[in-house]
Amino acid sequence: MPTTATTPPDIYDAVIAGGGHNGLVCAAYLARAGLRVKVLEKRDITGGAAVTEEFHPGFRNSVCAYTVSLLNPKVIADLDLHRHGLRIVERPAMNFLPLSDSDYLLIGNGRTKEEITKFSERDAERYDDYCAHLERIADVLRALVLQPPPNVSEGLNLTTLRELARTAAIGRQLSRLGLDGQQDLLDLFTLSAADFLDRWFESDPVKALLGFDSIVGTYASPYEPGTAYVLLHHAFGEVNGKKGLWGHAIGGMGAISEAIAEAARVAGAEIETGSGIAEILVERGRTVGVVLDDGRIVHGRAVAANMTLKRLYTELVAKEALPPAFLTRMETFKYGSGTFRMNVALSKLPDFTCLPGAVAGDHHAAGIILAPSLDYMDRAYRDARKRGWSTEPIIEMLIPSTIDPTLAPPGAHVASLFCQHVARRLPDDRTWDEVRDDVADLMIATVDRYAPGFEESIMGRQALSPLDLERTFGLTGGDIFHGQLSLNQLFSARPALGYAAYRGAVPGLYHCGSGAHPGGGVTGAPGHNAARAILKDLRPFSSFS
Repeated sequence: MPTTATTPPDIYDAVIAGGGHNGLVCAAYLARAGLRVKVLEKRDITGGAAVTEEFHPGFRNSVCAYTVSLLNPKVIADLDLHRHGLRIVERPAMNFLPLSDSDYLLIGNGRTKEEITKFSERDAERYDDYCAHLERIADVLRALVLQPPPNVSEGLNLTTLRELARTAAIGRQLSRLGLDGQQDLLDLFTLSAADFLDRWFESDPVKALLGFDSIVGTYASPYEPGTAYVLLHHAFGEVNGKKGLWGHAIGGMGAISEAIAEAARVAGAEIETGSGIAEILVERGRTVGVVLDDGRIVHGRAVAANMTLKRLYTELVAKEALPPAFLTRMETFKYGSGTFRMNVALSKLPDFTCLPGAVAGDHHAAGIILAPSLDYMDRAYRDARKRGWSTEPIIEMLIPSTIDPTLAPPGAHVASLFCQHVARRLPDDRTWDEVRDDVADLMIATVDRYAPGFEESIMGRQALSPLDLERTFGLTGGDIFHGQLSLNQLFSARPALGYAAYRGAVPGLYHCGSGAHPGGGVTGAPGHNAARAILKDLRPFSSFS
């Protein structure tokens, strides 16, 4: 039964349900605009999946989200995050792809074309054109990240006309690409990553290194239609004004969330941890607040949900308050990023057979990708579909302590292992609690094949299966993007047609998490955009910056 208040409530302008980085961004913008804001977070630490925690005595790491590129520069500037302690440094090399005992590909920092030449002179000649081509399209789409998609509506009314005008404005932006560019954009939304990369390159290592981005957080083969868009999604980013780069936040990903939280507090927002949401409070067809796990009621003129929308609408909002078709959409929204996440404490750096040496080199500070070809990635996916995880998994390893020595004791290191592909649900009624350690052993053994002695150097480890990611961070199905980035779950269809403008299925309820446009990653964009929608509704004549 819906909970009702028995005494006149103390009403906030906005209640943020979930203190992940997007919820904090939303809170900071609203508080800066003069609204009274309350953030409620279930865990004892804010940041959601963007947190830094000690996972082994003396060893700290970004235990879930683990690298920076997609954090929107406008959000950084508007909230003055550098003044609040944020410092992001570039990787000295972008990516390292170990191959055989002697071959490897190491790109970034001026070495890329020379490295590609080892495998194909033709590919080296085409690489700059490929980057310029992708960047041109990414530039146009970057302009759409901080604005709501056109919101499809029924009938002919003022709202419909307004959305049609917005659609026309976006069409004008896309027209700058020309017909060829628009065809390329369509291809990127619909093609497989393999088909797209085949148009540009002939070398398997080059296609593997570039194609890895197409299956990051995506439980799919790079040969599946739509994976080219995931590749494009990861091209939106930049570090310190340099497009297409990846970097590290000093202090880990938690430093991002801490800086945003401090910006919100300075602006006047209240942040309360250890306070989970038990119910979204709906009265007379309108959202009026939340009920906490301890039974307390926090009232708000607006409630912004920073959680997966499946949890929001199938667990926290009374079903009778929702349009039936929308509820069905939320019940069938596709989740599952195929992610198994590990953090390891190391006594020394890994010594790769193809590039020997345990003294820190540029390759140790790169994104280390263990997946030598697109065919390898395809086999990993198909194997996981059959047995629940791949016996030859895809792993990206980062060793942030090579850049940030505050994460580990002197001489020691921490590493993040981002592992694909694993199934959200296992066959034969097995559970992830039963097999987690066996799969973790497999991941370690996979790294050890490329860097013998890696397993012996491990002093401690943390393994997070899809079930652990759901239980700990609230990621439905362990999905790091709050829902797959498939064509039917993007732009105006994220999360559903008619609900793309950050306004929920019940008046007064808003979406400020990655289940809204533009989707997943540590971007801050959904929080920014939701704050704009809330402010427009609560204070129509206020300015937003």
